Amino acid sequence: QVQLVESGGGLVQAGGSLRLSCAASGRTFSTYCMGWFRQAPGKEREFVAAITWSGGTTPYADSVKGRFTISRDNAKTTVYLQMNSLMPEDTAVYYCAANSLGMATMSFPMSSPSRYNVWGQGTQVTVSS
Repeated sequence: QVQLVESGGGLVQAGGSLRLSCAASGRTFSTYCMGWFRQAPGKEREFVAAITWSGGTTPYADSVKGRFTISRDNAKTTVYLQMNSLMPEDTAVYYCAANSLGMATMSFPMSSPSRYNVWGQGTQVTVSS
């Protein structure tokens, strides 16, 4: 069973940076499509970024393009989210997600939560103004 553990969240001032990490268990991590989502209080969970197994495709939400970068290290079974130029509206709980089912959910876009079947517990990111 795949498990995901996020880390790296915290409190940062506007304009600052954080790097989130998501460590995955599982022998076939290198085949997983991975994603980051976030949920602010009173709002629905929203897509942030995703990355294919090879790292060749990395879609981003418009709100984070140019500021956030997703990457992965398959040898370390870890996916990262580098967040720069943080803004108060980036404040949310950030969740890592994995698609370990492969083709079974391929009909959903990488930006859809339905693409993913495994979720981490989340890490809080708070950006102060």
